[in-house]
Amino acid sequence: MRTLLLAAAGLTSVVTAGAQSLPILDQNPPTLRWQEVRTPHFRVLYPLGFQEAAQRTAGQLEQVHGPGAATLGISPRPISVVMQTRTSVSNGFVTFLPRHAEFFSTPQQGMGLGTVDWLAGLVVHEYRHVAQFEKGRQGIGRLLGPLLGDGALGVAAVGVPQWFFEGDAVGTETALTRSGRGRIPEFGAGLRANLLSGRTYSYQKAVNGSLRDQVPNWYVLGYYLTSYAKTHYGADVWDRALTGYYRFPFYPFSFSNGLKRTTGLRVEQLYQRTMQELDSMWRTQQRAVQPTAARELAGQYQGPVFTEYQYPQYVNDSTVLALKSGLGDIAQLVLLGRRGQERKLFVPGLLNLPEQLSVGGGKAVWPELQPDARWGQRIHSELKVLDLATGRIGRMGRLGRRHRYTAASLSPDGTRLIAVETDSAYRHALHLLDALTGAVLQTLPNPQNDLYLQPRFTPDGQRVVAVVLKLAGKTIDEIDLATGAVRALLPVANVNLTNPQPWADYVLYNSPQSGIDNVYAVHNITGQVYQVTSRPLGAYQAAVSPDGQRLAFHDFQATGARIVEMPLQPATWRAVPPAPPEAADAGQPYAAALAAREPGAATVVAQLGSASRPDSATRYPVRPYSVLRHAFNVFSWGVVQSPTGNSVSLGLRSQDLLSTTQAVAGVSYDQNERTGAVFGGVSYQGKYPVFDAEISHGGRNAARYIDRARNQPLDSLRADRWQTTRLTAGLRLPLTLTRSKYLSALTLSSYYLLEQVSGYDLPVRFRSEPGPGRPVHALQTTLSFVRQLKMSARDVAPRWGATALLTSRLTPFGVGLEARQWGAQGSVYVPGLGKHHSLRLRAGYQRQQQRQYQFASAISFPRGENYVSFDQLSAASADYYLPLAFPHWSVGRLLYVQRLRATGFLDVAQGRSTGVSGRGNYRNVGLDVAALFNVLRLRTPLEGGVRVVVDTYTNDLIIEPLVFSIRL
Repeated sequence: MRTLLLAAAGLTSVVTAGAQSLPILDQNPPTLRWQEVRTPHFRVLYPLGFQEAAQRTAGQLEQVHGPGAATLGISPRPISVVMQTRTSVSNGFVTFLPRHAEFFSTPQQGMGLGTVDWLAGLVVHEYRHVAQFEKGRQGIGRLLGPLLGDGALGVAAVGVPQWFFEGDAVGTETALTRSGRGRIPEFGAGLRANLLSGRTYSYQKAVNGSLRDQVPNWYVLGYYLTSYAKTHYGADVWDRALTGYYRFPFYPFSFSNGLKRTTGLRVEQLYQRTMQELDSMWRTQQRAVQPTAARELAGQYQGPVFTEYQYPQYVNDSTVLALKSGLGDIAQLVLLGRRGQERKLFVPGLLNLPEQLSVGGGKAVWPELQPDARWGQRIHSELKVLDLATGRIGRMGRLGRRHRYTAASLSPDGTRLIAVETDSAYRHALHLLDALTGAVLQTLPNPQNDLYLQPRFTPDGQRVVAVVLKLAGKTIDEIDLATGAVRALLPVANVNLTNPQPWADYVLYNSPQSGIDNVYAVHNITGQVYQVTSRPLGAYQAAVSPDGQRLAFHDFQATGARIVEMPLQPATWRAVPPAPPEAADAGQPYAAALAAREPGAATVVAQLGSASRPDSATRYPVRPYSVLRHAFNVFSWGVVQSPTGNSVSLGLRSQDLLSTTQAVAGVSYDQNERTGAVFGGVSYQGKYPVFDAEISHGGRNAARYIDRARNQPLDSLRADRWQTTRLTAGLRLPLTLTRSKYLSALTLSSYYLLEQVSGYDLPVRFRSEPGPGRPVHALQTTLSFVRQLKMSARDVAPRWGATALLTSRLTPFGVGLEARQWGAQGSVYVPGLGKHHSLRLRAGYQRQQQRQYQFASAISFPRGENYVSFDQLSAASADYYLPLAFPHWSVGRLLYVQRLRATGFLDVAQGRSTGVSGRGNYRNVGLDVAALFNVLRLRTPLEGGVRVVVDTYTNDLIIEPLVFSIRL
């Protein structure tokens, strides 16, 4: 959503000079009242009402402060942690721009949660990032700190691969908690699937990814690489490797060389040895598996591009609803049968934790994120109810619009819903809802504030079963809706239970107790546990057919999960004991070894469990936190981006911890004109409209050709030095309007522009600049709108969408230079001939009165041409976007190419102005060819290429480079 807002703002880039140079950030509503908890090493900021959870989090942070950084050999400086309590997104991050951490308080619902409290898990993982960044304050980082502030950390760490940061943090959470992701089979299932199917990719591909194959992300790759090194070379191996790296990190592959000096292995060799060891371990485990037979439902994609089908739910005995997604497909609901092809039913919007689809009474339900129009940190999660017969969400199909529901299930008759919500005080609840109106009929008692996960109705609709996360671990509870009585079906244990599914006298569920996630069942009366499936890579999200004869689940495969069926025959199930404590680590490489080698692991595990109790957390001092008083927070200095875009700028950057105020100030030097300037800018985003102000003042040194005689060629060149002052101030209102599969944003802005010069002695000037004694007092107003269909990873442009940009520039104040300009430009995207092809049609019109002053263009000018300012300008273009290849080319350690794409275009324009030579016609055709690539294994992909343009009137050939762009 932040990316979408930036894209919408980018529509106005052709019409703004200095305005809007500071980006829109995500804020909370200004009505929140903030508090802070102070501990010896942390400041925890939180909204009023979150105090109990904030106190526990502060205590947990203190408990992790020493052990969480011990193996990196540092003790981090105090840091601030912001608790985000108004969002439905489950996340957390640490940044040094400015240096702080943010924890999002809504827990996950899927397997990744494990068996520890959500906030406790965030504490361990994110604090390891704090330690990693602090490690950069040595060697070169220590020298750069006084010169660049916290920005020095980013400069010093530029050669550290992203897999190290995320993998090392996953390893720490695995060692210091009883259920980090390294103990969860699903976490590494993708890599395991690749290795067991012989798909051992090159290190380049493993690091940089693929637009064709399933390549595990940085978390997975990094966990196994960092853990292999810790297991074989000591828990402090990365301390030693990074110490060597930070001595001088500014040369290619310095990280790899630092690792080699420590272990004797380059990163490629570390990768090869890790893959070999994992392959051996997993093949040994695989030989002990006796697979149960299952048949894949017909019609599912079988091509080479990674595609998944997940979360099956029976619509009737012969049809299954599933979620299809992949590198070539946006997430969509499809119907599968035992015969025939899949049928696309519906494309949802911003899915929120889709680990649980539910079907009942001819309807399907799932939660979707609903961002607030203005406040990026206020994101609700409402329930979408789909009519399976029509494939539409009706007028009453959006339930809980001001709630944050993260999981929901329909009753068998489709009249009620059971839904999970965590409120802004970190209280977890099960709500019984009316499926027609969304009204809360009942809130089930939860005196211990246990977290409910993935609830389901029993077939009679009178009870609900749910996985429950308690202090000691997980269990499955059965809750009587009439009486509120609760009965535990399994003993509470450190076992990662998920997805309960009631059927007959059983509740089926997922469990990793054999070392591979499979479907198990517990008998409601006897408590006997049975293993239902034994699939080689994992069986997930079991669903029972209405006639009770078949079981569907998604079966993990290297090419993507597929929906499979098997007979539902309890007589064939294998009785097993309830999962023992050691089941949490069964078959998971490195988990036990990490815990054994990590200093203080046993103590931290025990302390985090104790600190999770509401009545046992240490009470720390609390005081109100003033947002206004802390609005300016200088975090970086040195080289900065100036509003004027000059080539070299030195200054300060400031941003407060709640992202309400940004500021920049400094000096710049124009290398071409050899002149200096001072500049400053501030953007206050704490209110509904954003207030921006920027000012710059500096020298100019330029030459102009002077006409000696009227109607004679320009034959003289004079130079001059003068001073220019430019002020921009105004308001913008960025709105996120996304409510469906279309990402939508609207931005309104209005800015006052003052530009004046002094000391200008030349008799002529450019009309785009003010003259001596003739300042520019202008008012610029814009409206930009974007609406586009979500894109898959392989798409190069939206397949459906529209944009609009309206611009007005006036000088209405009656002083200084006069000019007027109005512009309008719009575009539409429609699908092309191929699956990932797109056609954009764009048209624009600009009218202006420019006798004394000339504004920049308000619409796009034909490519390959220098802009000519006409009184009237009409322009149109057609662009055809298509991918050419997804080659995975590697040039040693230097270059990795993921994709080639092309854009063919036709630009036409007609301009008219008063005067003898006041007409211009343009008709250009061209071709862009670009590559998406990584250089020197740096983690951010770049895109660059070449543009060839032909002017069909003059037959002139123009060749231009396409400047590198960073792929968001």
